Amino acid sequence: MVRKPTTEIRKNMRGGNGEVLLEHIVSKEEMNGHGRLYARITLKPGCSIGFHEHIGDTEPYFILEGKGIFVDNDGSRTEVGPGDVCCIEVGQGHAIENNSESDLVFMALIYNE
Repeated sequence: MVRKPTTEIRKNMRGGNGEVLLEHIVSKEEMNGHGRLYARITLKPGCSIGFHEHIGDTEPYFILEGKGIFVDNDGSRTEVGPGDVCCIEVGQGHAIENNSESDLVFMALIYNE
């Protein structure tokens, strides 16, 4: 089967600012119980995904385009850009912010412990 991703716009995702564009590569159902999200995510300038925890799963980000700030479990803030991988351990939390003047685009995968 070949198809296009499905798109979704979420406002104030996880308590963050603005809108988040999600391009779902596979659905939760297509992950066959192994996870719940595999998507290409775009944050416009000034937008963010708020701090949230992953209990029983984890979510790495792979930055494709743009620059932003990754907020780690301990509250540390690190500038990220293309080629960076942002990882958290199961049970930890994180956030991401686009504080630049261009789109921040990354892949996100939420998979089970």
